[in-house]
This record gives sequence, C-alpha cells and structure tokens, in this order.
Amino acid sequence: MSSPVAESDPVVPTATRDPRAALERYFGFREFKDGQERVVSALVSGRDSLVVMPTGGGKSLCYQLPALVMDGVTIVVSPLIALMKDQVDALAQKGIAATLINSTLSPSEQQQRIDGLRSGAYKLVYVAPERFRSRSFTEALSRVDIALFAVDEAHCLSQWGHDFRPDYLRLRDALAALEHPQTAAFTATATLEVREDILKHLGLRDPFVSVSGFERPNLSLTVTQVGGNREKYDRLEAVIREHRTGIVYCATRKKVEEVADSLALKGLKVIAYHGGMDDREREHAQNVFINREKDVVVATNAFGMGIDRSDVRFVVHFETPGSVEAYYQEAGRAGRDGEPAVCELLFNYADTRTQEFFLEGNNPGYETICDVYRVIRKLADEKHELKMPIRELTETVGAKNEMAVGSALATLSRAGYIDRFDIPGERVRGTRLTQPDIPPEGLELDRAALAEKERRDRRKLEEMIRFAYSEDCRQQWILAYFGEKDGTECGSCDICLRHGQQGERRPPRDEGEFLLVQKALAGIARASRRLPDGRWEARFGRGKIVAMLTGSRSQEVVSARLDELTTHGILKSEGSAVVHALLKALEAEGLVVTQRRDNFALLTLSARGAEVMKGDRQFRLRWPDRDRMTTPPPATAAGGRPTGIASLALEEVAFDEALFEKLRQTRARLAEEAGGVPAYVIFGNQTLEFLTRLRPMTMEAGLRIRGIGGVKAERYLEPFLQVIREHR
Repeated sequence: MSSPVAESDPVVPTATRDPRAALERYFGFREFKDGQERVVSALVSGRDSLVVMPTGGGKSLCYQLPALVMDGVTIVVSPLIALMKDQVDALAQKGIAATLINSTLSPSEQQQRIDGLRSGAYKLVYVAPERFRSRSFTEALSRVDIALFAVDEAHCLSQWGHDFRPDYLRLRDALAALEHPQTAAFTATATLEVREDILKHLGLRDPFVSVSGFERPNLSLTVTQVGGNREKYDRLEAVIREHRTGIVYCATRKKVEEVADSLALKGLKVIAYHGGMDDREREHAQNVFINREKDVVVATNAFGMGIDRSDVRFVVHFETPGSVEAYYQEAGRAGRDGEPAVCELLFNYADTRTQEFFLEGNNPGYETICDVYRVIRKLADEKHELKMPIRELTETVGAKNEMAVGSALATLSRAGYIDRFDIPGERVRGTRLTQPDIPPEGLELDRAALAEKERRDRRKLEEMIRFAYSEDCRQQWILAYFGEKDGTECGSCDICLRHGQQGERRPPRDEGEFLLVQKALAGIARASRRLPDGRWEARFGRGKIVAMLTGSRSQEVVSARLDELTTHGILKSEGSAVVHALLKALEAEGLVVTQRRDNFALLTLSARGAEVMKGDRQFRLRWPDRDRMTTPPPATAAGGRPTGIASLALEEVAFDEALFEKLRQTRARLAEEAGGVPAYVIFGNQTLEFLTRLRPMTMEAGLRIRGIGGVKAERYLEPFLQVIREHR
C-alpha cells in the first residue's frame, strides 16, 4: 500500500531545481550580473534577506529565479499597477506562470486567482500593498503554500525614505498572520537608517544583507547652474538633440505638461506622464515610450519603477528633487544596458520652493491633524463615515495645502483613529471613524516623532542642495552619502572634467603609459569588425568595452561573448574609472571614433588609432590620474571575507534529486510510524528542500534551517541527518 505522504508530494522537474539551469532556460542568460548570484544563493538556502541593488542591477531576477526552483508560491508586494502588469507580461512571455492581484480586479476575479494559488497554478503573484487592508485577503493567503514573501521597493515602508507609503506598514501584521514565511526586501536606494528601518519593521530573522555597489561608472553626472526657464529649455533641447532617448523629470504635473508641450512644438517626439492621468492614459504613455514610438518621456517621479527600456541615453531633472535618494534612483534609469549615459540636473535655487511646498504638505503638524479630525467628526454621518474629496475637505478645514490634509489623514489612519475605504465606482475614498467618541484633544499622537520626521525631510532637501553646489566628484559624493566612504573619483562628471582630472596633453612618459594605450586600443580592435577596405566598423558601445577590458562577467558581456576575447580583463588592474577616462581621452585625440547606429553610440579605432596600436608613439594625450582613480580593494568583514558575501556559493546549495528522494522516503516512513500523519507534520516540503540544499550533518547545523525548531529536531531530525551523512 502506497504512503499518503508520497502521493501528496509534488514532483518538480530537475531542471527547475537548479538556479543556473533556470537562469538560462527561462531568462536566456549564461551568467549572473554582479551581486545576483549571492542573493539567489541566500534565498534558495532559506535565509531572510535585505537586498540593496542599484537600478539596472537586476533585482527582479533575484526573487523571480528562486521562485522557479522552490516549492510553493512567491508573493511579490509591488507598489505600482503598471509595474505589476509589465512584470507579469514579461514572465508570461518566458513561459512562467504568474499573475497579479490589485484594485483593477473584481472580487470574483481576485477569488479565482487565489483559488489558482492554492491549486499550484502560479509560481509568482504580484500583490498591491493596499490589498493587505483586507483581513479576509490575508486569511485567504494563509491557506496558500508560500515559498517566499518578497517586498519590492521596500524603502516605501520607511518614514525616513524618499517615497514613504503608509500601506506598506500593514505588511508587519500581514507577515505575522502568515506565520512569518521566508521574507526578502528589495530596494535600489536606501541609506543606513532606512535599511535599519526595513530590517526592524519586517522583523527579518538572521538576515543576509547584500548592499551592492552604488557606483555606476557609465553614468556621467552633471549639475548645470541655470538662471531661468529660457536657459533650462535651451540646455534641455541641446541634451535631447544630442542623446535622443531619455527621461525628463519635473516636480509637478503642471510643469510636466508645460515642458512636454514646449518640446512638442519644437518637433521633438515626446509623451507626458504624471499621476493626474487616469490608469488608461498612464499605461498608454508608458507603452508608447517602452515600444520606442516616442523618444522622450516628460514625467513626475510617478514614472520609472521597473521601466524596461535599456537604451535610455539621458535623464534630465528639469527641477531639483527633494532628496539625493530620489535623484539617484531616477538618474539610475539611464544606461541600464551598461553603455554611457548622461544625467543632468538643471539647478536653480528658486526651484527648491516647490520642494518646500511638498515638505510642508508631507508634514502637516499636530494642529492641522487635529483640525482635520475635528471636521471629520463634525460632518460624519450616523455610520461615522465621511465621503468627501480631499480638495473639498481642505477647503472646509481652511488649510492652504491639500497635500497636508492627505498627510493628516494618513497619520490618523496609522494611529488607528480612522479607516480609509474605497467607494465602488468612484475615485474618491471615504473616511470612517474607528473611535468616534474620542475628541480632538484626546488624540494620542507622537508629537516628537512628527517633529523628527519633518527635521529629517528638511535635512534631505538640504543635502540635495549641498550636492548641487558641491565641488567634489559627483559620483564619489553620492557613494559617500550612501555609506561607501572609499569610493573613487569617476573622471567623467562635470566636477572631474572641470578640475582637469585628466592632466595636460603630453606624449607618453614611459613604457608603462604607452603599453596602457596599446592595450586599450587592442581591446577596442578585438571588439570591432575589420572591413575589406581596411576601415574599422564599431560593434559595441563604450560601456561594454570598458566592462570587457576590466574583466567583467556580467550578463551583457557574456551574452555578447566579449568574455571570450583575448583582451578580456587586460586592464582589470586599472579599474573602470581609469579605463572610462582613458577612452574619453583617446576619443578626444582622435585615436578612437564614435559611430552612431540607431540610438547607440558605438566605439571603434580610427586609422590613426590603428597606427598607435601597432607601435607609433607620436601622439599626445590628457592622461588620467591613475593614482587618484584606482579602485580600492573591497572592504572586508571580520574574518577577512568580503562584506555582503553569502555564507555558501550557489554550487554549494545545488539541488540533489537523489538525496531529496531519500529524504522524502525517510519522511514517509516517519509519518507512517507516527500513525499515518500527513507529511507536513514531520517537515514541510520547503524544509525538506532546505535540508537537501544545505545538507547539515549535525544537530546544531540542522537547527539553523528554517522550519526546524527544538521540539521537531528532538523528535525527527536525527534520521534525516543520518541519511545526509550516508549520502555524502
């Protein structure tokens, strides 16, 4: 008679148990991007994780890939409906079963998808954070086998971050109701205090923390001081005509429309995007840009999360952002293909008044919060509900700033004095008093915390202004802001170029300098195509060539087979900043040339460069300051291991199908001996998978595995350890 345990166990194809096989099978990559492999390793070995990875670093794959090789469903909390749809559509094209649950679905459609989750129809489900307002939704998820709970854009749950969203605060209670499944948080920009807030709020247990380098050597950061709108428009038009494809960020919806209309009148192909547009208009604008029907999108900060267009050659900030985090996240949407891109801030101090207005709106103050609460109590109906647009509520309160009233409502909601609810068929949300007997003077609000939030928000704006006026290397300044104190100068920002980072033009002083130039030119030659007439045809841009010369094995380099060239890594000891600066100098002297093809600037040798490569020393160059720009060695933690490295490599947590089958049989036997109990009473499928990957051989090592507590270890663990010992 067959065991009921064996019949209930799903059989997962071996190919999808191996992350590397799944990487190539579903995503078409032979190698991981920098930083991805150690994150995937930590997740498939069962660790909670906090992952800070810059825009374009491949955060999405870090949770999508483990979802494919782990039993159960991966829940992905994502803040934007458009972003969810893009991710789900992209996964579907790869043959991966994924879906989404958000406010665009009817209750019956949501129920159908939850039923699909229970039956194993999906591997990933994207969920909007506001869904966790519903206790019934969380209860429904509790009956789903959750492999991983991934929180994307995790900085949204921190009041000290640049994009705080109150709905993210509900995730703490949701995780508790779901009995704390394995959890991972992902963000592109987070200071140390925001990272600590994420760890604390989500209650991550013994987390693996990976903070990938914030350095983006292919981005040229520039701050242009402008006197007014005329100078702004002239400079913006020049950037667009030179670089063609990109994003222009504005602070307000009104300014977005103004700038978009102005550029359109000049004959430029632009589309506008902002939060005041309805869902259909925003989706249309996003698709027009992604599908390359328009070259430029003018947008507020609502645009950008997860935008999958790699050839963005510029990002221009038409007005000053409110924080360095917001600036760098938005700037990082340029050059995601690794090729050079420009990021320019058109700075006029007068623009900071707009951010001051936002700052006041985000920090209404205790008195304003009480005034809003007082009006709600006065106008609420017999159900203690008020259905009034925020604009009308603002007028009734007598407040000057509509944002301040919205922030006051959010504060009252977090404190438990009101609930905000959707009104079917309307965009207006209602407000319900949860403790209607409490008068305004009885509100218990943390005034010190309110004051501290305003202080921090003001400090962020002050730091942004300080960045704009700084005379230090832009990249180095930003790295220091995010805690990387040993960052090198980039050699390509406006400050480095203005300060003459590359010295006076002169011939090579010694054999070492001449050899440096020859190696760089040889690498460019190997990456180019020699035509029958002797001319050189470019095939790759500066970014990929720098990556090849410095020995990168990123997806872009490996996919292009640049790692197979004899010049791969030939300048690894110099570092990417030096090589970037050197190639700029070679181009300035006419030894290399740019050939434009479609939207790309591709690099190859000139006839003069070919002569120098062969031994002609008769040239002059503005030489990079190699001593100042050499990349320092990676910081190390106690014990000499590089910081952020997972305790096990991906090969060490490989899935062994034979061992898994032995452990299943052991579990079936123990379940039968315990009176025919279900398999999960012994150990769940996910715990069995972690045992297979981690292969502990001692009780102490076994107790560190998720899903094995002291009682279960005492009762059941030793037989599994014995199987692992014998198998090894």
